[in-house]
Amino acid sequence: MRKRIEDYALIGDRQSAALICRDGSIDWLCWPRFDNDACFAALLGNEQHGRWLLAPRVAGSKTTRRYRPDTLTLETRHTVASGRVLVIDLMRIGTRQRAIIRQLIGEAGDVDMVLDLNMRFDYGRVPPWLRVAPRMATAVAGPDLVILRSEVDLKREDQRITASFHVRVGQTFNFVLQYGRSFEPVPAPIDVADCIAETERCWVEWVQPAAGRTPWPLAVKRSLITLQALAHPASGGIVAAPTMGLPEIAGGSANWDYRYCWLRDSTLTLEAFLNAGFRREAQIWRDWLLRAVAGDPGHMQTMYRCDGARHIETYEIPWLPGYEGARPVRVGNAASKQVQLDIYGEVLDLLYVSEQASIEQDRPREIQVEQAIVDHIESIWERPDRGIWEAQGPPRHFTYSKVMAWVGVDRFLKLSAGRSVSAARRHELETLRDNIHARICRDGFDTSSGNFVKSFGSDEIDASLLRLPQVGFLPISDARIARTIDAAERILGEDGLIRRSQRNNDGADEGAFLICTCWLANCRVMQGRMREARAHFERLLSLRNDVGLLAEEWDVGSRRLMGNFPQALSHLALVNTALRLS
Repeated sequence: MRKRIEDYALIGDRQSAALICRDGSIDWLCWPRFDNDACFAALLGNEQHGRWLLAPRVAGSKTTRRYRPDTLTLETRHTVASGRVLVIDLMRIGTRQRAIIRQLIGEAGDVDMVLDLNMRFDYGRVPPWLRVAPRMATAVAGPDLVILRSEVDLKREDQRITASFHVRVGQTFNFVLQYGRSFEPVPAPIDVADCIAETERCWVEWVQPAAGRTPWPLAVKRSLITLQALAHPASGGIVAAPTMGLPEIAGGSANWDYRYCWLRDSTLTLEAFLNAGFRREAQIWRDWLLRAVAGDPGHMQTMYRCDGARHIETYEIPWLPGYEGARPVRVGNAASKQVQLDIYGEVLDLLYVSEQASIEQDRPREIQVEQAIVDHIESIWERPDRGIWEAQGPPRHFTYSKVMAWVGVDRFLKLSAGRSVSAARRHELETLRDNIHARICRDGFDTSSGNFVKSFGSDEIDASLLRLPQVGFLPISDARIARTIDAAERILGEDGLIRRSQRNNDGADEGAFLICTCWLANCRVMQGRMREARAHFERLLSLRNDVGLLAEEWDVGSRRLMGNFPQALSHLALVNTALRLS
């Protein structure tokens, strides 16, 4: 049976994350960190590539699920003719001991259950060395050690660990999967009840500042919890998604690895945390970014590993068939080496927002970074690049890239007010800012249609142009901006949603990019057209799956989520637009 992306829910401990399907199978897990190899990779293949199933033996159970309020604890209820069971899934946080806890509770009647644990390291290729005792099993592959502690008897079937057992009303069974290093002492058993209580307390206490700030508190808190689940606690880096290889177009080749931290998301991330009342998280993210971009701006990457490391190896995995046959399956992301001009403006915009919010600063360090970046913008802004959508074709003069170069210079001038910048240098940068602005208004504007365009000399429109009034390039009242917003909705809109670009001519038809719908809603808020803004936002809310999660895109034709999941950028946009509408 085909598993849809929206059939999955997320659990995580802020260092790694797992995706659990409605059928009770954990089909994706990278341990010990988001960007390490997967030991459960059935999401991109089948059960032979690694999964952990805990479900009723009888197929076709009626299943409902939810997150416990204000937590990342997943409750799944399976109802069969003979009874009902509750499965509680979570990953332990707040400790160095890494563990997935699955607690099974009989709620009615009696139910026959099955456990099937199939560990496959190296993205589904390498079976571990197994040792199985009645209530404990160990799996070793190189440096990795995984231990299953069980309250029912286990047995080995080929390279799998299985169990069949009976659950009666009132009975509770605990299953704990722990991670360790094969050359270190075996992790000690944990107290399941204490771990569940402590983990839930951590989530509840963390998300409380978000309460009562919006008419959509549950949606906003769920998105904030999801973002926090994707934020590495030691470094502060937030990965774009915990997955790789989930296609943007069904059956296509646009299957990217999103387990990294994009600089482009920086200002949106900071704004989401600040607007929701999370100043500490905003500062942690800002500090991560400063560490990551340290040094020569000419060597800045579009993305980094979650700890800020630069090296992102790229290769293909031929042994995985891909999600619904979407191939190739790629590890790493070659876009990390692309020239994308907008990232420099994004970084300076983030530093400006940080100062405006009075976030504690390391001024000498920040001033050095700011000066180096604006000097680099001055030297490269006239070059073509790959743009916000990481175009695979030849570089072009993308309008949004030039706008963000203008933003970078503009924010530096605002940041440097009162600092020791010479009058001559300030005049040079003011002239540069004016020249970039004039060039965009001349070459990025189509006089025949009366709106801005995707790239210089083209007649295409793209959703990134909706960002122009939001970054202050022109006021929302400017007629050119109004016509651009209307053109984007008319040309890119479908079913209340917005695509990022005009439809392809090659037959490929990607879905609506969910963040773009929020950009349109934000523009309508700025225009005072609140009813339209709210309608677009509530259309976005309607696309969340049953536990409140969003992917990168929505395929309008098949009415399903597409792309890596859950997508941080979609949840950032949800938070920012909800608070804007509030």
